[in-house]
Amino acid sequence: MNLTPAMQKFVLHWGEMGTRWGINRTVAQVHALLYISPRPLSAEELAKTLSVARSNISTCLRELQAWGLVKITHVLGDRRDQFETFRDVWAMFKLVLQERKRREIDPTLVVLREAVAQAEKAGAGEEPVRERLAEMLDFFETAMDGYEEIVRMSPAALKRVAKYGSKLQKLLGIGT
Repeated sequence: MNLTPAMQKFVLHWGEMGTRWGINRTVAQVHALLYISPRPLSAEELAKTLSVARSNISTCLRELQAWGLVKITHVLGDRRDQFETFRDVWAMFKLVLQERKRREIDPTLVVLREAVAQAEKAGAGEEPVRERLAEMLDFFETAMDGYEEIVRMSPAALKRVAKYGSKLQKLLGIGT
């Protein structure tokens, strides 16, 4: 597969953004290439196009599969596994949001709940610590209420809510 200048620009940028999001650059580049590809790609095609070792591509694909962002598909007449990703960016966003919650927020909630309980048992000397931890816990639990609303929405509904966010704020009389 030959990358056009626009494709190359996107793949390189997505790789850079991946590192800022805590994701390996090559993993992000593989995801970007699969996203913009008009058809599923084999691991060999990915390796050749990105000039990356085949073993590295396999590792990247396993990670993307663990996130649920890449699935295996088959093409008639080709025995190799082919890989593809979501075409709907809103569905992809929801999936990433769900996975980040599972990996990052859920463990944080467990620790915050335990820390608040420990501070409560410690008594008055820990009251300032307990208050701050309780505020942080309340923030995370409130944010998770919003998260639950988001994941219940269809991708189309989520897009509409995002588009009309500022109009909804005005309608509800809440400012930024």
